[in-house]
Amino acid sequence: MNTHEAKRVLETALICAQAPLALREMRALFDDQIGSDTLRALLDELVQDWEGRGVELVALASGWRFQSRPELREYLDRLHPEKPPRYSRAALETLAIVAYRQPVTRGDIEEIRGVTVTAQIVKQLEDRGWIEVIGYRESPGRPALYATTRQFLDDLGLARLEQLPEIHALGEGVAAQSDPADAQAQLLGDDAQASLLTQALSAVADDRAAAAAASAAGADPVNSEPEHPGVSTPQDDHQHESERA
Repeated sequence: MNTHEAKRVLETALICAQAPLALREMRALFDDQIGSDTLRALLDELVQDWEGRGVELVALASGWRFQSRPELREYLDRLHPEKPPRYSRAALETLAIVAYRQPVTRGDIEEIRGVTVTAQIVKQLEDRGWIEVIGYRESPGRPALYATTRQFLDDLGLARLEQLPEIHALGEGVAAQSDPADAQAQLLGDDAQASLLTQALSAVADDRAAAAAASAAGADPVNSEPEHPGVSTPQDDHQHESERA
């Protein structure tokens, strides 16, 4: 199969796919006769081929997909005017803290927010596929550690956590089209909810700044634990149980 035909097959598969395609799935298209480096080169060509059109090929956390460009969203929304689900301030603040401070426990979140985080809020974010338990902190009670998921990044149109907008940039407002918070606005459904998340992220930034200032002054910060204290995964638990047996 020549390069032109391979790119045609790849393009068709990506257009017809119901979910982002990972490289291993793309290799299966060609019975593993085309390597990952060649596939990446073909993907780069497809990205260029679709420049300037209403649809773009993007790399996400779970793979590659075609999606409409953000500036066309207001037109497409007219075809599907259903309003997205709304999230409470507590849910958005919890999501923001998990996104920027992960891995965190419910206790960490409550310390930052200053109020109790209900099980209902955590379950709502888990059911949405935005956060998950990745292990347990080695401390009394062994609380669950939460982190964001690939689905969270996919919904934001990002490939990795490092692409999350800087907190200080979010604090500059959500009105400008070039502002990174546009991704959050698209995720949350409207500017009001995006603005609410911006406030939550600013609170996280203030918390970090206060901890840094306390550390620079030689005082113990409010959260004196290491950034990633002893973490045990569900696999570790299985191993411990085997040892006890």
